[in-house]
Amino acid sequence: MIKVLKRHCVATPRLRIIPEPIHSAAMAWKVLITARTMNDVGAGALQSLRDAGCELVIPPKPGPCPAEVLQKLLPDIDAVLASMDKFTEGVLGSASAATLKIISRWGVGYDAIDVPAATHQGIVVAYTPGVLDETVADFAFALLLALARRIHQGRLDMSQGVWRGVWGNDVFGKTLGILGCGRIGRAVARRATGFNMRLLAHDVQPNAEAVKLGVEFVPLHQLLAESDFLSLHAALTPESRGLIGEPQLRAMKKTAYLINTARGAIVDEQALARALAEGWIAGAALDAFTVEPLPAHHILRKAPNLLLTPHLASFARETGERVSATAAQAIIDLMTGQRPQLVLNPDVFQSPALRARLK
Repeated sequence: MIKVLKRHCVATPRLRIIPEPIHSAAMAWKVLITARTMNDVGAGALQSLRDAGCELVIPPKPGPCPAEVLQKLLPDIDAVLASMDKFTEGVLGSASAATLKIISRWGVGYDAIDVPAATHQGIVVAYTPGVLDETVADFAFALLLALARRIHQGRLDMSQGVWRGVWGNDVFGKTLGILGCGRIGRAVARRATGFNMRLLAHDVQPNAEAVKLGVEFVPLHQLLAESDFLSLHAALTPESRGLIGEPQLRAMKKTAYLINTARGAIVDEQALARALAEGWIAGAALDAFTVEPLPAHHILRKAPNLLLTPHLASFARETGERVSATAAQAIIDLMTGQRPQLVLNPDVFQSPALRARLK
């Protein structure tokens, strides 16, 4: 059995290798587990890796691992079931990563991985799109409701012995703006239809499925100006980094609310803190931050009308078990000569640099 390790910092990680029965010496892979969620919802997935003949390598401190730590963990590793570890070009091209064949991300975010560099090195990058859509959409809409009706403030008051009425805002019949209307954005839109909300969206690739839900695609300036609630679901790219800054926040209604369950770096956090302090918008709810964990003295921790959660959008147990199983299966598939189903860089299979052997 794999035991959960104490979470403490060490200067140089010492690996704990858990040997497993090997079905075939040719098939035996060493798999580094950095996704901390595997401790809580990954028992079945870890067992599937063991049953396939894998040797599991678990560092004392789970990910996300910075590049310098990751490089120390990678020698002789065939696969990583990864957190948001920093797989930079330098890491992927290093001698430490010479045996690495696949990075299988627990989740959908991959901005910490240099995917072109991985492809160049012949390393497959797998992830789990579609598995988390409904769970993240549930959480985004939960934040929207809690923020609008001041549920977090009511809970805080009651815990401090205070009884008072706190005025919030209606949700039904309002305008929901969705920035990034892919799978998760559309799942949020479906939930909003039950509240008879007007649906606006801005996306670099408008899609017919969203239109069928009643979503109207509009320019960004219109989305900002007309949304009562703005929910962020865009991927983090060079174009989207800092996309919601001072000009965009000032363009929103003073009665509007911002919800971010995407990536923290999409929002200029300093500008948001000012927006909340000076009343440019009515409030915000954030589940993602530029630096995670959020530093104890970060300016956002003292900002008014702000609901903060520690990146919990994917933390639904049933979904977590499915994501864990999907991430593990990608490793097993490649190890046994099959193409994993959910791959970010399918071109790697045509590359002469491909490190894995396919049947």
